[in-house]
Amino acid sequence: MTVQGITHVEFHCADAEAYATELVTGLGFDHDPAERDGGPDAPPGVHRVHLRQGGIRITLSSALRADHPVAEFVRRHGDGVAVIALGCTDPAASLARALRHGARELGEPGLIAGFGDVALRLVPDTDTPDTDTPDAAGPAGDAPADPLLELLDHVAVCVPSGELAPAVQFCEAALGLERIFGDYIEVGAQAMDSSVVQSPSGRVTFTLLEPDTARQPGQIDTFLDANAGPGVQHLAFGTADIAGAVRTLRARGVGFLRTPGAYYDGLAARLGETAIPLPTLRELDLLVDQDHGGQLFQIFARSTHPRGTFFLELVERRGAGSFGTNNIKALYEAVERQHADAPRAQPQPA
Repeated sequence: MTVQGITHVEFHCADAEAYATELVTGLGFDHDPAERDGGPDAPPGVHRVHLRQGGIRITLSSALRADHPVAEFVRRHGDGVAVIALGCTDPAASLARALRHGARELGEPGLIAGFGDVALRLVPDTDTPDTDTPDAAGPAGDAPADPLLELLDHVAVCVPSGELAPAVQFCEAALGLERIFGDYIEVGAQAMDSSVVQSPSGRVTFTLLEPDTARQPGQIDTFLDANAGPGVQHLAFGTADIAGAVRTLRARGVGFLRTPGAYYDGLAARLGETAIPLPTLRELDLLVDQDHGGQLFQIFARSTHPRGTFFLELVERRGAGSFGTNNIKALYEAVERQHADAPRAQPQPA
């Protein structure tokens, strides 16, 4: 009765077509041939665009009238992840379990409250699509290249101070996930606490982040303020070739956070030889860490969100199953630098 995978994520957007164009031209997504954009399958008052790449499925929704709940979500939070669809072998049994453990059912069948206004949709499980199967051909009918981005590695969620432990308990009791990792991160006078929960299948992973309000306010506080509450901070997309993906995406105009040169100066002494050569890591600003299973490579895209909240991450795993304690701190520091370089966005009135 536990959840097995994330079948898709649903974004609520001010303009679904404009955001779809950004994801298609920048990140290489394509329109999902199995779904109809807009059309009669969309709920009343909503325009929908369905995108895919490898095993990743994204549904973008924008409201056609100002009083629609999608429009209210965007007014409150800006464009962002509003629903995470969890694939279950028995959705009815999974829903019953969640409700027994305190989940709150929302207005649609199988939809429950998750993290603030981010809902969880319990749906039939479909195994992760074969990422070797090419996406649909483009308008010209050309055979597409292999996908740069293959799967949804994890979802990072920010929660207010004091809500991390209850969020972990909810994931364990209501969803059947297990806590597999936790870390307390300090950067100067700022700090945050984190926990990672994962399904037994390994196909659902939430990284939960909470600010330490006894310390100086930092990026998690900034997110919660600009987002008007808890929400999804970033999605991490898995790739088989992170160096090639970064080069391709940069050529398309995607910006990534920079890593100070000092990060690489002691890398060989800390990790030894890396699967991606050190000069390439330095050139591309890639982060690397390792555990008993192998190495993990990561990079974080610059936020293009008007409020500076939501962003994307790329991950390549060469045997590593963890998240890299040192990389979590490096992410924290990189996002702080981005915030320092840009004027702080203000949340919009509800």
